[in-house]
Amino acid sequence: MTDFENLLIDRVGTDDRVARITLNRPEKMNALSQELMFEFNEALHDLEADDDVRVIIVKGEGRTFSAGYDLTPARGGADAVVRRHKSTDHKQRRLLMGIRTGMQQITDIHMYFWNMAKITIAQVHGYAVAGGCELAMMADLVVAAEDAQLGHPGLRGLGTSRTGVIWPLVIGMRKAKELYYTGENVTGTEAEEIGMINYAWPADELDRRTISFADRIANLSADHLAILKVNMNRFYENMGIYSSVRSSTDLDAAGQFTQSSYQYQDQMREHGLKDALAWRDGPYRGTDDYKKQD
Repeated sequence: MTDFENLLIDRVGTDDRVARITLNRPEKMNALSQELMFEFNEALHDLEADDDVRVIIVKGEGRTFSAGYDLTPARGGADAVVRRHKSTDHKQRRLLMGIRTGMQQITDIHMYFWNMAKITIAQVHGYAVAGGCELAMMADLVVAAEDAQLGHPGLRGLGTSRTGVIWPLVIGMRKAKELYYTGENVTGTEAEEIGMINYAWPADELDRRTISFADRIANLSADHLAILKVNMNRFYENMGIYSSVRSSTDLDAAGQFTQSSYQYQDQMREHGLKDALAWRDGPYRGTDDYKKQD
């Protein structure tokens, strides 16, 4: 197994038959940089080829699973594979197809994670928001700490969610639309109640119970589990998950050019990320009276 700069790889469970990938950028709340995503892709390929591995757990180091895509590096984050092109007058301009190309390359990694011939479990604690939530949702199974926060605040004017588009397949139309239109987070407990995840457990039991869950699944051989996974995934793929995720990625790229997105980009450019996020989320604070009983 390759040594990675942004990931930790170890084995747990009976006879080390469960592999565990730990996102290892705790100082950045495991923000998903280009480098991390490309390493993640390589690690998945390595583990898929290892017949001794039957189940893969993905978790985060430090106090959170992942706070989303890295918006701050010089190259512009995980979506910036092909983000800027020179125009005929040599000015650097953002082009829709350039952004789309970069996003689709990251979506390719998500879809490989979805379809690889291993059972995968996302183990969520702290925050799994924006890109972090997108990544977790592409695992076969998701477990979380009861107090974890899952959601996509990036929907508040920054585009749409790409792989989060699978929410309608797991939580129903009404709640999926509510989460999309508000960018709201839900706790691990709420996520279990609405079917977004499989289990919510006390934070101090999360590691132990996730390994126990993975080890129970790993009683079957890797090849038999792979057949069961293909069989299950085909049902969802026939409902259009591939076309939906691809279309959602296109709309995410187009969403970078809306009025709300331009307002956010102006805030980011003029005031920095922290103030831009405060500006984005400010109007939502104190507006959830509809959730409270008199």
